[in-house]
Amino acid sequence: MESWANLDFHLDLSGPGGLRQRLTASLREAVRSARLPPGTRLPASRSLAADLGIARNTVAEAYAALVAEGWLTARQGSGTVVAQRVEPPAPVHRGAPASDVRYDLRVSTPDVTEFPRAEWVRSTRRALMAAPSEAFGPGDPRGRIELRTALAEYLSRARGVRADPERIVVSSGFGGAVQMFDKLFTPPVVVEEYGLQFHRSLWTSTVPLAVDDHGANTEQLPDDLRACVLTPAHQFPLGGPLHPRRRAAAVEWARRVDGLVLEDDYDGEFRYDRQPVGAVQGLDPEHVVYLGTSSKALSPALRIAWMVLPDRYVDPVLALKTNREQHVSMLDQLTLADFLARGAYDSHVRRMRLKYQRRRDRLVDAVSPYASVSGIAAGMHAVLETPHEKAVVDAARERGVAVSPLSWFRHEQSDDDRSGVVVSFGAPAFPRALPSFMEALAACH
Repeated sequence: MESWANLDFHLDLSGPGGLRQRLTASLREAVRSARLPPGTRLPASRSLAADLGIARNTVAEAYAALVAEGWLTARQGSGTVVAQRVEPPAPVHRGAPASDVRYDLRVSTPDVTEFPRAEWVRSTRRALMAAPSEAFGPGDPRGRIELRTALAEYLSRARGVRADPERIVVSSGFGGAVQMFDKLFTPPVVVEEYGLQFHRSLWTSTVPLAVDDHGANTEQLPDDLRACVLTPAHQFPLGGPLHPRRRAAAVEWARRVDGLVLEDDYDGEFRYDRQPVGAVQGLDPEHVVYLGTSSKALSPALRIAWMVLPDRYVDPVLALKTNREQHVSMLDQLTLADFLARGAYDSHVRRMRLKYQRRRDRLVDAVSPYASVSGIAAGMHAVLETPHEKAVVDAARERGVAVSPLSWFRHEQSDDDRSGVVVSFGAPAFPRALPSFMEALAACH
């Protein structure tokens, strides 16, 4: 049982009504919102009155009112405690009423309940014990050398990236990395016609590049622009890989215009029908920037991303990073370095690859009477091709399941009219949500 005496806690006594009513309302809201969780022991009325500079009777009367309402319990010798029957409110999904969504299957979400806590703690301890004293100083804007060295080895081995620690820059998330390049190129930048709206918003302006079953049509890249963003391993969200001919065309274009391909390898480790395809960066490290992140393999909460840069872009990126971006936590960098170096990252990816493959197989089998699934067997989401996009999304929402319409991901300048629904089978809620989603899908066909 936690005691309030051990916590810093703020009560807002402003607002209408008398002092007792304001104190009662403030305590009630603290319990209702779980700022005071069940089992918390409140201070004695005399102590709280002294802390607040009010009369003891005022506190005693507020306590008594909340006991009568069931928010608190009071027993002889045990003091006043937040009632166990009071539960924290269910989390509210952004853009939807709390009662509207029970299961969120939007976008490409990893199962964060599978985060390897014990192994991460082990790496944290090892990293702290081995860290040199200078690691606790201001830090290198490129990132810790331990992490850059571990990344160079892993990316070379697992993704075919031609990496050197001196050409790797660690960033606090994919968005921070992209915004640096927005300063280095004259807009607009070429992006795939399907992708996250958030990613497009990071650029000053963008133009779409058509996407089909062979990935982005890089043979149509315009010679008057110098930067292009691709998801070649697994196009987001349609799911196709970039055809070898188009991989070569992208590199040839970058050489011809002296530009850059920014390769977003957001879930490149997770392919289920064969070994993952190597990175495009391996074809020409001087004209391709490799962008990776820990968000899909481990957790988006880590906020660790990395760039493998052409040599000529290292100093310009560092100049922007130093002035514009906060450094990634030193401890998280050292922990991830150890996690990579001792093979724990590989083990976790292999385990999650099997779990996601089974979930995808289950989804594909379940929807087969009603919809086909686009793209390859990879990643953590699937696009269900259906002419009833809006109807399926609405029917799923009526059953408490949130899925994304494919049209949400279409570039505003695209004239493509594909219809479908994006479902995250990686989301923690997927196994529980599937029966309700299938009811919705069947009702629309």
